[in-house]
Amino acid sequence: MTLSKLWHRLVQTARLSCGVPDYDVYVAHLRSHHPERKIPTYAEFFRERQTARYKGTGGRCC
Repeated sequence: MTLSKLWHRLVQTARLSCGVPDYDVYVAHLRSHHPERKIPTYAEFFRERQTARYKGTGGRCC
């Protein structure tokens, strides 16, 4: 693992542990598993993640 990838993983882990969603990973997931779906803006994604987190609406698509 390169230093750059290690840094990316550390930042991703820190964000996830604070509850900050990882937009880039979500977009990559949509493109590979659900190409028919519209890619949300970061604001739309963040709003949906907050709703799923605090209102208990789930959040996993597959």
